[in-house]
Amino acid sequence: MRLLIVLFIFVNSLAFAQKQPKSAAVDSVDYYIELSNFNIKTNNYKFSLAFAQKAIDYSKKTSNVVAQANAYATLGAIYFELKKYDDAIETYYKSVSLYNTIKPSSNQAFSYYRIGLCYMEKGDYSKADVNFDKAKTIYETIRIPNAIELLNLQKGIVYKAKGEFKSAIPIFNQIIAKPDSDDSFKTKAEALYQIGNIEMLNNRKNLALNYLNRAYELNARDKNIEQKAKILLSLSQVYERLLDVNRAYTLLKKHLQLKDSIAYLNTQKLGSEDYVQFKESERLKTIEQMDKENKEQQKANKVAKLISILAIALISILSLLSLSLYKNNIIRNQSNLLLKEKNNELQMAKEKAEKASKARAEFLSTVSHELRTPLNAINGITHLLLEENPKESQMNYLTSLKFSGNYLLTFINEILEINRIESSAIETESINFNLKLLLANIQNSLKELAAINNNAFTMEIDPNIPDFLIGDPTKLSQIFLNLINNALKFTKNGEVKVILTTNEINPEFTSIHFEVLDTGIGIPEEKIETVFDSFAQGSIEINRKYGGTGLGLTIVKKLIEIMGGKIKLESKVGKGSSFTFDLSFKIGIDAEAAAQQEKMTDFDDSILDGKKVLLIEDNKINQMITKKMVENKGMVCEVIDNGEDAIEAVKNKEYDLVLMDVHLPGINGTIATQTIRTFDKKTKIIALTAISLNENRDMLMSYGMNDVITKPFDPIDFYRVISQNLAKKEKA
Repeated sequence: MRLLIVLFIFVNSLAFAQKQPKSAAVDSVDYYIELSNFNIKTNNYKFSLAFAQKAIDYSKKTSNVVAQANAYATLGAIYFELKKYDDAIETYYKSVSLYNTIKPSSNQAFSYYRIGLCYMEKGDYSKADVNFDKAKTIYETIRIPNAIELLNLQKGIVYKAKGEFKSAIPIFNQIIAKPDSDDSFKTKAEALYQIGNIEMLNNRKNLALNYLNRAYELNARDKNIEQKAKILLSLSQVYERLLDVNRAYTLLKKHLQLKDSIAYLNTQKLGSEDYVQFKESERLKTIEQMDKENKEQQKANKVAKLISILAIALISILSLLSLSLYKNNIIRNQSNLLLKEKNNELQMAKEKAEKASKARAEFLSTVSHELRTPLNAINGITHLLLEENPKESQMNYLTSLKFSGNYLLTFINEILEINRIESSAIETESINFNLKLLLANIQNSLKELAAINNNAFTMEIDPNIPDFLIGDPTKLSQIFLNLINNALKFTKNGEVKVILTTNEINPEFTSIHFEVLDTGIGIPEEKIETVFDSFAQGSIEINRKYGGTGLGLTIVKKLIEIMGGKIKLESKVGKGSSFTFDLSFKIGIDAEAAAQQEKMTDFDDSILDGKKVLLIEDNKINQMITKKMVENKGMVCEVIDNGEDAIEAVKNKEYDLVLMDVHLPGINGTIATQTIRTFDKKTKIIALTAISLNENRDMLMSYGMNDVITKPFDPIDFYRVISQNLAKKEKA
């Protein structure tokens, strides 16, 4: 058994050494442990105990948990060799309590294994079994399968000691079945010995003799004299049962001789006085340590007492403060409750305001949409009548009707623009555009309005401003059209000037200062703060005299803020007004795309002549107006009032263009377009919708439509969109 343990220690030491980092120097704890192990080999246990104790003392000074655990394990091993099993158990438990605070290791498992062996020697097989299981679990965790075999042997011995032969025999048979060459722990001889004893107890004497003789033969290969003594005793007992008294006596005599030798060797390991001296020294060190700890505890108690006195004083002060705070808390809780109620009221008011705002936006959108359909009829019929050479007496009526229709359309568009801005449904673009050309076009479009009021309309542009910028030309156009239109409208026999200067410029960005000046009627000082509010004008008289919706400046202010600027106003009654704002732009390039975009502003309507157009429209008035506008340019128009028939018509006939109303009975225009695109990818399809273009253009294009015309139609825009799409088709 001793040889088995020595081999097992070697395997554990090898596994532990492989996991340790290599170092040029060995620390003192490892050095003392090596000296202790060396003295065990030379049978000098007195010095071995001394060096083990030094290892423990040094590890405590350095607070090295691993070293301290290893030192206790070394001392436990010495006690085990000296057969001081109670001392060994106590010391090994100190070792495993330290090992349990770090990663699992083979040393930790071996300590549990040794505790199990101690309990076996004491005859407490239940505790031995528990510690063997703990060792096995750790070996499996760190993947050292070779050690499991020795643990299995001990499990079998535990079963045998408990009389559970049926559980023990399979374990022993499994070990016996291994080839002799694979028996690295020399467990086979022990297994044969144990199963031989079981057979002897079962009164199968010949079978027992066979197993014990095989165990004796294997034992002869090593010098495990303790195992040999046990085998000789068992053989003597078997021969005695076989009534072979002479052989039984001979074997018993050999057993007793070995037993005496073993006893002599054990007495040579350590004298009884040496062991007593060591234990006394250990006891004195423990007493000294306890005395030291007691003194430290007394010192700590004094400090604790002082702290307690201070704590009592502090608690008294805090109690007074707590009483004061309690009263304050009552007042604060009452205030918090009141604030909470007010917050709830504000939250409810906020939710109501949001619902009201949403309802307002939905109402404005619905009303604007419903107004566009009849307005399309008014503007369309007016346009058609004006083209049919009306009588001079009718001309005034038609001109007034056209003006009223355009005014109403502008009003609806401005309501929708405010609605989109306030609902955050508007986004800025970043495209390349020619700023100077954009302003020139605006100036040309407003020349007539300037002439009506006899105003000088000029522009001063800083030459350092680049021609091409990257930004949102559409929103910039809206801003200038509203500001300049207002300036020209409220100025007579005066001057309107647009001034652009450079604030800052670098190779990538430029900041521009914009100013729109007029010498008009001006704005009273008390109205300046409200002039940017929705539907706000200077007064009712001004509204009646000059007209307008009162939404233009609101839109301008919000658009400038969306683009990252802030508008300022200075005005004096009778002297005029000045609107200023600053905007930053990335510098663009004179790209072909920009030139192409400028070119597309013009169109040639001669391309319309003779083209076949399919109009899908359910409203009879809109059918009449749109068909007439199409035929006036020489196109051939066929009218269908639903999406289903439109799909069949495109499938069976060839058209140059399809004008598709979005809102149709049955299948709507988007689904009809999507279906047509499954079999016809080439025919141009233009959406006709009464909803604002910026709200649904992307959605409509996603269904396969090529472009969008918003109702009510602007005749020029109507023909331009159709001409451009037919021109693209011919180029394709």
